[in-house]
Amino acid sequence: MNVLSSLKSAKIRHKDCKVVKRRGRVFVICKSNPKFKAVQGRGGKKK
Repeated sequence: MNVLSSLKSAKIRHKDCKVVKRRGRVFVICKSNPKFKAVQGRGGKKK
């Protein structure tokens, strides 16, 4: 999975790529081509 500073270019790499927000982070997921996975943001709570 790539860690990127900007996901604008990541979400247009493939027509199946979707941008989702989980646990304070932004993910790009692609079921047909998993090498396009990416994440942005450190987010989350520290204990």
